Amino acid sequence: MTYWVVTMSMHKLTAGSGYDYLTRQVAALDATDKGHVGLADYYSAKGESPGRWVGAGMDGIDGLAAGDPVTAEQMQALFGAGLHPLAAERLAAILDAEFSTKVAEAAGRLGAPFKVHSNDVSPFRVAVAQRLEQLNRADGLPAGWSVPAAVRARIRTEVATEFFRVEHGRDPMDARELAGIIAKLSRPRTTAVAGFDLTFSPVKSVSTLWAVADPRTASAIEVAHHAAVGDALRFIEEHALFTRTGADGVRQVNVTGLVAAAFVHRDSRAGDPDFHTHVAVANKIQTLDGRWLAIDGRVLFKAKVAASETYNTALERHLHNALGVRFAERPGTDPGKRPIREIVGVDPRLNQRWSTRRRHINLRRGELAVQFQTDHGRPPTAVEALQLAQQANLETRDAKHEPRSEADQRQVWMAEAAAVLGSRTAVDIMIAAAQVPTSAPGQVVDAAWVGETAIHILAVMEATRATWQIWHVRAEAERQVRTVDLPAEQSAALVDLLVSEVIDHHSIALTAPPDGIEEPAELRRTDGSSVYTVAGADRYTSRRILDAEQRLLAAAGQHDGTVVDTSSVDLALLELAANGTELDHGQAALVREMCMSGARTQLAIAPAGAGKTTAMRALTLAWAQDGGQVIGLAPSAAAAAVLAEQTGIHTDTMAKLIWSLQNGQLPDWAATVGPSTLIIIDEAGMADTLSLDAAVRFALDRGASVRLIGDDQQLAAIGAGGVLRDIKHVHGALQLTELHRFTDPAEAEASLTLRDGDRNALTFYLDQGRVHVGDLARTTEDAFKAWVSDRKAGLDAIMLAPTRDLVTDLNRLAREQRIRHTHPDREVQLADGNQASVGDVIITRTNDRRLRASPTDFVRNGDRWTVTKISTRGDITVRHLRSQLICRLPADYVRTSIGLGYATTIHGAQGVSATPCTGCSLAGNRGSSSIRC
Repeated sequence: MTYWVVTMSMHKLTAGSGYDYLTRQVAALDATDKGHVGLADYYSAKGESPGRWVGAGMDGIDGLAAGDPVTAEQMQALFGAGLHPLAAERLAAILDAEFSTKVAEAAGRLGAPFKVHSNDVSPFRVAVAQRLEQLNRADGLPAGWSVPAAVRARIRTEVATEFFRVEHGRDPMDARELAGIIAKLSRPRTTAVAGFDLTFSPVKSVSTLWAVADPRTASAIEVAHHAAVGDALRFIEEHALFTRTGADGVRQVNVTGLVAAAFVHRDSRAGDPDFHTHVAVANKIQTLDGRWLAIDGRVLFKAKVAASETYNTALERHLHNALGVRFAERPGTDPGKRPIREIVGVDPRLNQRWSTRRRHINLRRGELAVQFQTDHGRPPTAVEALQLAQQANLETRDAKHEPRSEADQRQVWMAEAAAVLGSRTAVDIMIAAAQVPTSAPGQVVDAAWVGETAIHILAVMEATRATWQIWHVRAEAERQVRTVDLPAEQSAALVDLLVSEVIDHHSIALTAPPDGIEEPAELRRTDGSSVYTVAGADRYTSRRILDAEQRLLAAAGQHDGTVVDTSSVDLALLELAANGTELDHGQAALVREMCMSGARTQLAIAPAGAGKTTAMRALTLAWAQDGGQVIGLAPSAAAAAVLAEQTGIHTDTMAKLIWSLQNGQLPDWAATVGPSTLIIIDEAGMADTLSLDAAVRFALDRGASVRLIGDDQQLAAIGAGGVLRDIKHVHGALQLTELHRFTDPAEAEASLTLRDGDRNALTFYLDQGRVHVGDLARTTEDAFKAWVSDRKAGLDAIMLAPTRDLVTDLNRLAREQRIRHTHPDREVQLADGNQASVGDVIITRTNDRRLRASPTDFVRNGDRWTVTKISTRGDITVRHLRSQLICRLPADYVRTSIGLGYATTIHGAQGVSATPCTGCSLAGNRGSSSIRC
């Protein structure tokens, strides 16, 4: 799976609370220390302007224009209530002119105001407020006196417990029930969407260069950033901004443009250089006939990545034109992520230096959150979590990071940069070198390049998804255009050309045939499309994928393959039983059917724990005893290795087979494939459609038979397209349904129910106390403690987490636990940002057949090893956790393709070998829950 670097994030804002977020967090420069200080005072302290109105839709806002400054009153009217930003002034002026109140109110509207309930305060919140007043009066203080955060949290817990007791007749049993009742009782009735917060953040090297550059260079970077933001907003206005009209919003129509407020921030919450712009987009847009309606968010969210890539491309072009800087892929990035392009010549040590304080803040905030749950028996609410972040910010802040002017900031940043690089002169040399980079060979953009690049984009689409939309194509086109040297004004045209080439000439639209009805001009958008269609919603595929799917379905219908003699099957089952492995009825039936059906391609659905391995051993034994040979394939090298270990057959990856076919270099095992050969493709659900088709075609062309083993409910390859489900629907599939992994039948049943997506399965895990609720820091700590306990019990446990950042944190915690009483002699830097020393468990993330642990074993993605030696050059010697084979990994591979192996992502665990993974723990993405498996 590829992880994209998104430099434009998007968040939905709700009316009322959304305005509060804007004033406290966005308009106040991402600060966590602002509290209830007025915006004007805060901006004065920071030396900042309060933002500017932007967007083509500003032409419809009487009294304001793009570029005008934003005031707190204007924001309150627009984002808080959905009114004209100047509603108060317009209302006063009209009333002074003695117009009616109705006329005055209409003058302040932009369509219908947001549905904000005037008394949107729940009885729970009222009870908490009353209890706080009583506390103050008892202490002889005014009723509205500020109460310490810890006391407020205690009272909130007490009141929530009382409400729970009234509703359920008992006290909450755990943090989950307590947190649930608070969330339920605190939920406001106001749900109107006030707008969207779009945040444009350049890559780190841009902020780094801006922070230490001279005024002229810094100003040029700011201008380039602002121009790139403008280009991205125009892209949104031209391609992704619509509203809906008619009954149930059936018609999607054009609008004039965005109404938005842009706030430029110089630093991060940690006080480090982080030049970025928040664009608060109001959920008010004007149709071409003058009506004010809401944004159709469906298209806006679909276009998010494409808009982000538009910003990236524009920023590179504008910076190159202004300063001559060049961008290149940053070396040593995680192989699972798309390479990040940084400015050539900017020292990466500065990027690392200015990321440390944020880590310190997050670490302290996590400690405070864990202590909060210990003190109050529940995780903090959103408001309480913000207060903890404020506390962490203050506790870790240096005096130099107090609110300060830009000049003060630059002075501090230059001193920090000089300390990292050795001197002020070294910083100046870096700044100069970045603006005169070594020139890269220029790429000629001609018709041939356009054609080749369009084919490449199509290949990227096919490898990453079975179907795609225009947004996917445009995002990839933007990435490709960044690699050629073009003026900024020509880049957009080249992107449009590439998109047109891919969509119109290389893709097949998966749409219903035209109904022959031609809508009149009034029912068409400006691009000629019908208002009854959703812009950008058409899905596309390629002829290759369609043909591959058809071939796979046809192959599953062929029954002219090898049939194993009944006696061979019986003998294989008896032999396994004699050796202590007796198959259940479902396993035996699956083996018999696979051996005796004569099917050329057959699918078996086997949920995890259903005894697939045992069945495959029996299948292999029966096929071999009948005189045939069995070969295994898998999407990943790690899965292929596990299949070989479990069955004793020769295995390899599908990628290796396909590469060999394309290059005419068949390995010896492939050359022996014939009519008596059975090819088992394990983890077939993880294979993309084209790879699966290529492997099956190779087998069938040589007369062999294929057995696809997988789970149509597991995490699938994003390019798979659900072909296993298609085969199952058309031709049926063998299925294992009895789970052997659990001794408790209820546990097994709950696992299958959860696999089917039935929410009722959660009841079992809740009743068994398996689900734990907490702040992200607390759930991470819970998962880590469970892992430590399992490791002490001698289990090879592994932690699972939903994000790569959380995996990195868990791995860091695990290593700190391991070395807390030792001092490693030598350490190496890994690709995940962590360090490793002798004794650490690491995981390899790139297949490399040149790195051999034995004549038949090479380094695979997902293999886990223990570091046994580190050389002075950074090479490491490692021992495989399962096979105990020894291998030496060069320093370059260590820096680019290795991470610590104590934790991994859920998707990454698909190829990880753990013996067994009995201590598997999961930490929730939003700090909501952890699950002990």
